Amino acid sequence: MKAETEILVIGTNQPILETVLRLLNANEDWKATGVNTVEEVLQACALKEYQVLLLGAGLSPQEEVFLNDEVKVLLPDIHVIAHYGGGSGLLFAEIYLALGA
Repeated sequence: MKAETEILVIGTNQPILETVLRLLNANEDWKATGVNTVEEVLQACALKEYQVLLLGAGLSPQEEVFLNDEVKVLLPDIHVIAHYGGGSGLLFAEIYLALGA
């Protein structure tokens, strides 16, 4: 049995975050968890090994750089990707590209 790919999603807009999580969790090979703040990302990455960190809209450029740098210290093999919308096809393509699938 293949292990699920763990995806951590940060988004500041709760309804959009819930939609992204629903779309990602519809794939039986993925398990997505959502958070709303930079602090929650760091806490989650300290507790669990994620393969992907998906940055949603609403973060400042400084927060994105900070997260990319800090999360790579906690999880050196994590793929950090930005997703600002564009539909489920683009979302899935971004995940597959990050995973090299």
